Amino acid sequence: MNDAAARKPIKLYYWPTPNGWKITIALEELNMPYEIHYVDIGKGEQFEPSFLEISPNNRMPAIVDPDGPGGEPLSIFESGAILRYLAQKGGRFYASDPRGQAKIDEWLFWQVGGLGPMAGQAHHFRNYAPEKIPYAIERYTREVSRLYGVMDKRLAKAEFLAGDYSIADMAAFPWVVPYKNQGQDLDQFPNLRRWFDTLKARPAVSKGLEVGAERRDPNRLQTDKKAREILFGVKS
Repeated sequence: MNDAAARKPIKLYYWPTPNGWKITIALEELNMPYEIHYVDIGKGEQFEPSFLEISPNNRMPAIVDPDGPGGEPLSIFESGAILRYLAQKGGRFYASDPRGQAKIDEWLFWQVGGLGPMAGQAHHFRNYAPEKIPYAIERYTREVSRLYGVMDKRLAKAEFLAGDYSIADMAAFPWVVPYKNQGQDLDQFPNLRRWFDTLKARPAVSKGLEVGAERRDPNRLQTDKKAREILFGVKS
């Protein structure tokens, strides 16, 4: 694992979104070679049969490791599963003892089951829904604020979510990046702000966020009706 050049690159099926960033950040932190296969979710490329063989839930990110267990290729979908696999393969950012693993898993699954879905809903109803629904906007904005508060309280007691820097932080950070679009003010969460600024300053995190930046159009879903229909499954 020390000779990165000798390793076959991980194939990453990716689009520059919070869930995609989780994996580019992890790969950069682990110094693992990887090659990007862009999946343009606004064009519906996530529904192509070749991608569905890797990710049956038609969601990115997904990976194929040519050097999987036993020397055989292994495909993995779901960002949390990918993060755990990469960290265990690389021997970093995931604890070796059961107690440490449980703590990381708590915050990793908290992000996958809570922060990501709720932040995504807040982002959607505040920015992309074809009609403004006050109940939905308030409900999800308030829930993201509550979840930010959960992180803030935890980070008052620990430098990182699971104690040491880990894949739990790599999972949560990308979903805090678009905090303004979620109706949040990080200055109301000083411990979260400190954590956010610390991660943002890490070179590997910066590199991970830059992958595919030229393909990211923040106005696309405002102007591309077809992309909205593909992503949200409704006529707009």
